[in-house]
Amino acid sequence: MQRSSTPLARPLVKARGFCMKPEKILASVLFERLPVVIPKIDPVVYAFQEFSFRWRQQYRRRYPDELLDKSNSRGRDDYQMDYEPAPRITEADKTNDRKYDADFSHLTKDFYLLLYGKAVGAPSGKPVWHFPEKVHDSEKTLRKCAESALASVIGDLSRTYFVGNAPMGHMVIQPTEHESDASSYKRFFFKSQVVPANKFDIGDSEDFVWVTKDELLEYFPEQAEFLNKMIIG
Repeated sequence: MQRSSTPLARPLVKARGFCMKPEKILASVLFERLPVVIPKIDPVVYAFQEFSFRWRQQYRRRYPDELLDKSNSRGRDDYQMDYEPAPRITEADKTNDRKYDADFSHLTKDFYLLLYGKAVGAPSGKPVWHFPEKVHDSEKTLRKCAESALASVIGDLSRTYFVGNAPMGHMVIQPTEHESDASSYKRFFFKSQVVPANKFDIGDSEDFVWVTKDELLEYFPEQAEFLNKMIIG
């Protein structure tokens, strides 16, 4: 059989060029300000404590009356100062002031910090409400990136506590049809807590607020379900 010298025809395949921007990784910080005072006792717990006290009184050890008389008469002439506890409700609570930055305001609730300004993924670069965040660049870990994001806002982190090294949740944000040139990104959330001790000089933003969990969900209605599940309590 004579072999043809003509090479076999091969289908021409046109290489398709993909122009995909690299996916961005963000570290966001859920900065939580813990309550200053202990919450009120639940009525069920209070009723149990009352029952326990009466039970102990019923079966407590009996002491002679002479000993009780001496102990009761001790300190009768001592000066007694009337003590009035400070109110649990502050002026910031009454006026619903979300920009308070005093040492002792909103004593009984957890609050979270939100910033107003330019954020990654904001449409047309307009200022929006967002968490302290930073695009992961040269940091060794996402935790270090989250620390850098928070430090750029409040400065000193010596009084803050990051809860674990792993993120508490994440979400994937895809560009919309009107933002075909934009790249998708993943946002990883880290929790950091602080007990109110000093005033914070909030920087790197046009505005800021401290909000409760319910108020925080009002700022992100489209992500309310995700945030509600991520924030326990």
